[in-house]
Formats: sequence, structure tokens, C-alpha cells
Amino acid sequence: MTIKAQRGNQLRTKGWRQEALLRLLENVLENGEDPDNLVVYGSLGKAARDWGSYRAIVDSLKVLEEDETLIIQSGKPIGIVKTHSSAPLVIMANGNLVGKWATPEHFYELYEKNLIAWGGLTAGDWQYIGSQGVLQGTYQIFKSIAQLYYDNDLSSKWILTAGMGGMGGSQPLAGKFAGASILVVDVNEENIDKRLSIGYVDKKTDNLDKALDWIEEGKNSKKPISVALIGNAATVYQQILDKGLVPDIVSDQTAAHDLLYGYVPEGYSLDKVKEVRTQNPAQLEQDAGQSLAKEVRSILAFQQRGSKVFDNGNNIRTQARRFGVENAFDIPIFTEAFLRPLFERAIGPFRWIALSGNPDDITIIDDYILEHFADNSIISEWISLAKTQVPFQGLPARIGWLGHEERTALALAVNDLVAKGIISAPVAFTRDHLDAGAMAHPNIMTESLKDGSDAIADWPLLNALLATSSKADLVAIHSGGGGYAGFMQSAGLTIVADGSAEAAERLSLSLTNDTSLGVLRYADAGYEDSLDEVEKKGIRRINTNDFGEVGY
Repeated sequence: MTIKAQRGNQLRTKGWRQEALLRLLENVLENGEDPDNLVVYGSLGKAARDWGSYRAIVDSLKVLEEDETLIIQSGKPIGIVKTHSSAPLVIMANGNLVGKWATPEHFYELYEKNLIAWGGLTAGDWQYIGSQGVLQGTYQIFKSIAQLYYDNDLSSKWILTAGMGGMGGSQPLAGKFAGASILVVDVNEENIDKRLSIGYVDKKTDNLDKALDWIEEGKNSKKPISVALIGNAATVYQQILDKGLVPDIVSDQTAAHDLLYGYVPEGYSLDKVKEVRTQNPAQLEQDAGQSLAKEVRSILAFQQRGSKVFDNGNNIRTQARRFGVENAFDIPIFTEAFLRPLFERAIGPFRWIALSGNPDDITIIDDYILEHFADNSIISEWISLAKTQVPFQGLPARIGWLGHEERTALALAVNDLVAKGIISAPVAFTRDHLDAGAMAHPNIMTESLKDGSDAIADWPLLNALLATSSKADLVAIHSGGGGYAGFMQSAGLTIVADGSAEAAERLSLSLTNDTSLGVLRYADAGYEDSLDEVEKKGIRRINTNDFGEVGY
């Protein structure tokens, strides 16, 4: 079934806020890796629980009034209630299980009964914009590594990684953007061909020696190249080790979080995976786990030989330790190792989507950023690259790392441009769940916090409550599903800039309060940059230490 987000200014709903959410739902499936099964990315991350739920959501958004709220439970619409015109139009909860029962086994049991769905991060709340989101984040990681270890120059360096699916497919282009040659391994040639067709990777081969020759040419000429190798990462990483080669950077972005639906074992074809999953899922999980463990041992060996290695947030270390790699966590997580100073100031992945479908609307915003945010090298360097080299997928959209007050300033400026007709239709603003105040994941976002509060899930729950109080148009609370069950809690929000004064208030409250909570979260954990941000920006922090411990 082909679903494409509606373009233009014709509404099917009772207002632009409702139309925006409907188009965003359509857009994640337009960009989905398996839209026939409602899967957006990650092998299992769904936009809706089933097709009946999808059609019911569409119909509900079409009749939803400004003073009503649609309730969605794990991709299934439950009802519409009377609220008020400042309340969210949609509230949703995806994949949340009570602690003791938050296991992969229990999740899959409920999933098979069609009682739950995994919303992923930006799949289930309709915020995914295609590969660009993870492309920018991966680029940011590589740039941080370059600055920390390679004098900000990767032109003679090379990266080895794996996975070219819905998330990992951004890695080849991100590596090139950062100035490195990059080799990406994937067993699924269709994934590779999809990235070739949109210019995210330069060349493909099933011959390791040929791939390595291309990489060597790129390094020696200092002309970065991206190469996709058809193969299994567990096999290829060991083969590269056996050749005595040492990549400068090594990682993985396969769907390693999910051993039944994501990670393909050595010796398995894709058809065999489907067959064994049906006939003997325990055997598939065991074989996938053993292959994954082999790959992680190779990554650890590269680390011993001098490679800069990291976990890219796909749970690969946790899975490897489960299958016998006791020192898997010698591999650092990318957030703590490279990005935490940004998150301490609530600088993170912010997104905007042109609901018109007109690329010129994004170009106008790009130009505005380059003029008005010129002193912010993080956003201006990225926009300069993306503007000319990142193709749009689905509705034209952009992502850029902006922090406290910056997000609000941009959104209000865009709302004004919509009001003046300079931008042809409303623009939706949202962000990744992997943001300062929006995620608790002790093996990704909140690993090794200074105060040891890694596993406290209050912060994303407070984030969602605050977004609801701040008049966001959509608010979501997600937990892990499948291989992520029990590992994370996150929150998402979407606000529509339709050019109205009411939209300006929603944008100002929602975005300012969202980043305020992000700064406060890290300030509470004792991070000096966050405390500095509190002081500089006048965020009203309550410091209980000022009150002492003696009772009244």
C-alpha cells in the first residue's frame, strides 16, 4: 500500500493543527522502511498498531475539533474527549509496561496478541523525517571525534561500521560530510540500493578486497569516499582484523536491539531468518546473539589496536554481554563520550517540516538561519552542507542542533513568516526523543551521569506533562519495545506554526519549557555547563541545598 503525505493548502480536517498531524502520520509511512506493515524503522517501529487503527486515526483527525483530544494507546486510537482549545490535539503512550513485566519476552507475547506496539522514538508519534535526522546526529558524532582526536581533520582517516536500514543508512553520507572515507557493511542489498538511489553512498560491492581498495584510494587522495559492502558484519569485521588493518573509527548501527526481527546471524539469508523466526525463534535469537557477540569482540580488538570505537545507541553492548562478552561496556556510548557537553546546555536535534510539501519553504528557513544564526557554527555549518547535499524524503524537512532559547527564537520567526505569507503553509516543529530532558536510558542517553541518576525515568515523564501544560499540539510518552523493553523511557512533542498568535504562544511555551527542563535535568545532576546556562539564561532553578537539612 502506497501512502504519501498530502501537499498544498487544501485541508481535509477542521483546521491546520489537525491537518498537520495527519500529514505527519502519512509522512512517516511515506519514509517508512516497510510501510506495507506500518513499520517506519528499526524492524518493528510502527506508525500505527494495525491497518484498522491507522484508518481510525485518519478518520478521527478529520473530524477532531479544536477543543477535543484524541487518545492513542500503542498505536491504537481509543477515544476522543472534550478538552479545550489550548489542550493537545493528540496524546499518546507507546510500548509502556510495568517495571517487573518490562521484558522482551512479555512485550512479544503482548505484541503477538496485538495488544501493544513499539513506537520507536519518532515513528509512533509521527515525527520521523527520513534519514536526515540520524544523518545529522551521526555527522555530529564524527565531527566531535575529529575535534577531540584528529585535529578536526578526517581526510586521511577511515570509518568501519555496519547497518544501512532505516537508521543506519545515513552513515555513509555522514562519514563523507565529516571528511572521512567510510565502509558500511549490510547483509540486505535492498537497503544498500535504496541509499545508492538517493546519493547516500557512492559505491557498493560484495568483494571485501575491492571495498578496501576503494577506501585506501580515498584515504591516500584525501578525497573521501563512501562504500557499501554486502556482507555480514560479524564475518567482515573479523576478516578485516585478520588482515591486520585498523580503522580509525569503528561502530555499528544495525538493528542489534532486536535479535528476532533486526540482527541477522552469520550464515543466514534473509529468507532463512523469516523461516527460523516462525519455526524456532529461540534458535534464531541464540544464533543472532552469538554472531553479535563475535562482532563486538572484533570491535573490542579494534579498540585495543587504537581505533576510536563507540556504541551508537542500538543496544549492541547489552546484547553482547548477555551472550558472554563480559567487557562489552569497555566500548563507550556516543552520548557520554562525545555529545554530553551539548546536551548539558539543551543543545540537541531540533526539526521542522514544511507541511506545504514545497522545498522553497525549507530554503527560506535555511537562509534565515544562515543569516541570523551565523555565530552558531554547529547549526550554520550543517545547514550549509544540508542545503546543497541532503535530498528531502517525503515532506521537505530539516534538522539542526539548537539549544535553549534558540529553538524558540527560530520557531517564532518561522511562525511570523507563515503569517506574512512568505512561507506558503504552516510548519511543524518537533525534535528527536534523544534530547536533554526527554529520555532516560542508562545505556544510551543517561549512561554514567555524575550523580548516578542514570535510570530515573521521572524526567521524560515530567517532560511530557510539561509539554501538555505548555499547549503542545501532540504529546507522547514512549518506552522500549522488543529488544529495548525495559531499557528506556522517552517523550516527544509536536507544535504547529500556523501563523496565528495562538500558535506563537504554543511555540513559545512548549519549546522554552522543553529546553528549560533539559538544562535543569543536567543541572540537578551537577553539571557545571548546565549550572552556567541556568545563570546566564535566567532559568528559575530551585536548589534545595540552599534550604539545609534541619526540619522546621
